Parts: sequence; structure tokens; C-alpha cells
Amino acid sequence: MHRNLDERIRNLPAEPGVYLFKDAKGQILYVGKAKALRNRVRSHFRVPDPAGDPRHAVLMSKVVDFEFIHTDSEIEALILEANFIKRHRPRYNVNLKDDKSYPYIRVTREPYPRVTVVRRPDRENALVFGPYTDVGSMRQLLSAIRRIFPIRTCGLAITEETIRLKKHRICLQYHLGRCGGPCEGRVTEAEYREVIDRTVAFIEGRNRRLVADLEGRMRELAENRAFEQAAQLRDQIRAVQHFQSRQKVAGDPEAERDLVAAAGDGDGACGLVFDVRDGKIVNRRQFGLEHAESAPEPEILSAFLKQYYLRADFIPPEIHVPFGIDDREEVEAWLSGRKGSAVRLTVPAEGKPAELMAMVRQNARLLLEELRLQKSQSGDWVPPSVAALQRDLGLARVPKRIEAFDISHLAGKDTVASMVVFENGRPVKSGYRKFRIRSVEGIDDFAAMSEAVTRRISRLLREGHPLPDLILVDGGKGQLSAACEALRACGAGDQPVIGLAKRLEEVFRPGLSESQTLPRASASLHLLQRVRDEAHRFAVTFHRSLRAKRIVRSSLDDVPGIGPARRKALLLRFGSVEAVRRASVDEITAVAGMTRPAAVNVKEALSGCGPGSPDNPVHPNGDESPPAGVQ
Repeated sequence: MHRNLDERIRNLPAEPGVYLFKDAKGQILYVGKAKALRNRVRSHFRVPDPAGDPRHAVLMSKVVDFEFIHTDSEIEALILEANFIKRHRPRYNVNLKDDKSYPYIRVTREPYPRVTVVRRPDRENALVFGPYTDVGSMRQLLSAIRRIFPIRTCGLAITEETIRLKKHRICLQYHLGRCGGPCEGRVTEAEYREVIDRTVAFIEGRNRRLVADLEGRMRELAENRAFEQAAQLRDQIRAVQHFQSRQKVAGDPEAERDLVAAAGDGDGACGLVFDVRDGKIVNRRQFGLEHAESAPEPEILSAFLKQYYLRADFIPPEIHVPFGIDDREEVEAWLSGRKGSAVRLTVPAEGKPAELMAMVRQNARLLLEELRLQKSQSGDWVPPSVAALQRDLGLARVPKRIEAFDISHLAGKDTVASMVVFENGRPVKSGYRKFRIRSVEGIDDFAAMSEAVTRRISRLLREGHPLPDLILVDGGKGQLSAACEALRACGAGDQPVIGLAKRLEEVFRPGLSESQTLPRASASLHLLQRVRDEAHRFAVTFHRSLRAKRIVRSSLDDVPGIGPARRKALLLRFGSVEAVRRASVDEITAVAGMTRPAAVNVKEALSGCGPGSPDNPVHPNGDESPPAGVQ
């Protein structure tokens, strides 16, 4: 640590506050809050743990200066942190993506208010609801408002003077029953205000109380023999109840809460909020999150909660989350202060609330997949895990296409190789290839690897196809050396290639005597593990299929009188060679196409092929998977 920074850290107060890390250009890289500034800032500058967060190591390599702001309490620090993150959008904080493009519903503050949709709401001059990230559901809500409540849609400036002077003529909406006609004074300002209040309750999802209010007003009108107005309210009640019936029930009819979940996988992150009002889910809001690569989900959820409710117009008394967060008490205290009454963060453990929370969390993961798909359709997009792999391995180009090789055999028999392809961190199964190793007798993984790499690379060069950005071989120095020799023999000695050993997850690179260990939590290591494990799975699957075919061939193909058709019929009838061996001559004769002499030949041929014999080995558990020696 620089001596000047060390001295400044020692002089920091051991009290709450916010600190801002900056780079050489003075740009804010990270904003954090602390219960004790001195301890928290010092912890950032300690020698990093090799298995720690790679994001933090990269951050601290760029920090050359910091500022701090002392606060009177941890709650003030939390609020200040959230505001700084919103304003500066630091590269190493989890950030809620800019929501300026999301629509809001606005109820204007006019003598006769209107309900409109805006992108940039003016909260001082209107009542605002949103943002609505699901535009389709917002349009359904607006359509229901137009059908149920007689609210004007025109942009006229209606005042007492314009009504008295009759400056405006009533429009078709009035005759259709969709407007009360305030422009000609056919509804008083107080009556119109009642309609607006009911509309607001409908937008907020307080339909149970809205229906109760409408029913009470309808009874009053009916008692006063205002049957036509009562009938209008009856129709409104039915329309509200019909709209309400399409909403998912979320348990207690009195429930008023938000269901919040966040998901991240190293390539991106997102947050999801379901609004529960009067015991029903009335709205869903979804948000992408930036700069969340490799961040653990509790950290993502905490950041999302603070940034979402910093902007929210309404905070419910209860917020359900899928798991706990470190600063739960501070967040609860902050939200309670904003609301003016108690707000609780709850992790539901059982019953309907737990079921709903599981549903919301699953929706968050599906949203994450959808966002990833949208990004992947952009040709220039590089997943963070792929970019991290380039950085951690010091590769000259981004490893968008990775081809991985693995060898599988059983004690040197049926040796095969697999090759799998990953593009932008995702498997491309149409590019997978299988190799029967021809030049190797017995156990020689190095020679088998050399043959597989040679055949693949030589074909790519012969057909004029581009080479992959990175080759990964499953194994250590020996397998890597074999692959490098094969590449040089093919004239592709400059091809990037690495080996990944299983035991300690060590990365071996050409020309380096020592292995490289990537942080356990790093996105780059997770990507390499996924690629390596997929290559291993594909190789073992191919080996098992070849071994099974060899077992069948050695047992039945050499039996006199048994050709392909009869062999197929026997296996279809009995299911396996072992079942054929256990069958009687009469049972074998009964198979379509079989004769008794052929059945006798089968029985005699298989009599020496019981379980465990050289021609018919079986797994100790009785299945057809290979024993533990399979590689």
C-alpha cells in the first residue's frame, strides 16, 4: 500500500460513513458504506486471498485514491451510499440499469384530472405509478380503467370559466359512457374527484376496498331511488371483480407486500418484484442489473433492494425475499423511516408464502436466461466470464470459441476421444465431435490426445476453416505437451492451448513450468470447469456406447445361424444379452424368425458367458455403466 494511503487510513474515524475509491483519472470506481470507516477501508487494502473474489482484486489494482464522508448513523450511510451509486453508477458496484425508458402511469393534478402514460414523470405536478417494466400488463390495466371509470381522455384545459362560457363541446366519449362530461359541467368537481379516487385505488390494486366502497355507494343511491346511477356503479363493481378474478391469489386477502428476488450467474444479473395487494399479485416489475459479474446473490439482492426502493413511490409493510442479507437491519430501518411505519424483510419458510417466493425466484432465473439470450444475439457482445478468461490467462484475443478434448477408455480398451465446442460461454452441440482412437494400443492417454488433436486441427486447416480461439485439454503437463506437439506438427504452433488438471483445478500453459491457480470463485475458472466437465461427459458417453456394442457383438454375432435380423429380434424380445442367456431353448425358439437349431446354438454359445465373464462383464451394481476405472 502507498505510504500516504496507509497514513490516511490510520487517521480515518472508527465511525459510520461512506467511502469512495477512485482511479488515477479521479473516476469513482466503487462506493461502500461502513459501520467503522477505518476498519472497513483497511480491510480492502489487505493482501488479497488467492481464492477470494477476483472482482475485488481487479478493483484494488486500480485504486489510487479514496474519499470518505462521515455520517451520524449507519442508516444515513446506507442512504448516502444508495444515492451515490444512483448518481455516479460506479463500475464495481451492482447498479440498477437506467429506467428512463420504462413507462409510468400519471394521474394529473388538475381540477378534472386525466390518467396518462409518460416516460419521464413529473412527480411534483402529478401522482405517479410505476415504472411498468411489463408494458403489456400496463396496457391491460389502462384498458380496464377506460372501460370501468368515466374519466376524460382529452387534453382540454377545463376550468369553471370554460364550463360557464361553454367553450368546449361534449365529445363522443360521453355518449359512449366513457366520460362524465366535465367540459359541459355534467359532473361536478367533487363527483369527478370520487371517480379519480376510485381509479387510484384500482391502479394500486386495492380492489377489495374499492368494491366495498362502490357497493356502499350503490346502496345509498338505490335507497334514494337513483336507480340509473346505482346501475352504473353495479356495472363498475362487476367489471372490477372480473378484472380481479384474473389476478393470481397470493394467500391472505388482507396481504399487502412485495415479493423480491434477484438472480446472477457470472454473466449478468437481474431483479424482480411482484406487487401483492389485497392478497393478489397485481403487478410484476423486472430490471436488469449492471456490474454484477461474480457477485454473490445476497450482495446482488441487497444492492437491488436499496436501489429499487430508493426510487419506489410506495413501500409495503412487508417485503418477502428468498434469503437473508448481511445488512437486513439497516435496510429495514431505512425503509421504515421512508414509509413512516414499520417495514419487515422476511424469508418465508413454509406454506403459501414460501411457494410464492419459490415461484418468484424461478421467474428471476428465467428472466436472467431471457436477458442473456437477448445479449447473445448481439454479435459484439462478450459474456463477462469469457472476458474474465481472456484477462486471467493473458490471451491475445477473446476466447469466444473454445474447443475441449478428453480421452476415455477402460484399461486401454475401446479408447475414444471427445471434442466439445463452447461459443460465448455456451455449448454448441452441433459442433461436437467423437474420435475412435486408431493408433494407440493399451493405455497411452498422451498418444491418444495427440491423435485426436492432430485429426481435428489438420482437418480444419485442410478445409480452410478458422482455428478455435482456445483449445482446452483435460489433464496436466503430459496431455498438454502431447497437444502442443500435435499442433506444431500440423503447422499451428501458435494456437492458444491450455490444460486443466482435475485434482487441484490447476491451469497448465505452454512454456511455463509452474501451474496457474485461478481463484475458486472466479467466473473464468467456472467457465473452464463447465467446458472440461462437458468434454468428459461426452467422452464417457461415447466410450460406454462402444463398449456396449462390443459386448453384444462378442456374444451373439459369432453364433451360427444368428444374423443381424435374428440378433435384433432377440434383443428386442429379451432386452439384453444377459436375459437371452437366462432364457430357455423353448423361449428363444418362440422369438419371431428363430428355429430350434438356431436357439440351441444360442444357448450353447452363451452358456459360458455368465455375469462377470470376459465377454459379458457387468457393473457391480448390476447396471451397464462402466466400473470405476473408466476415464
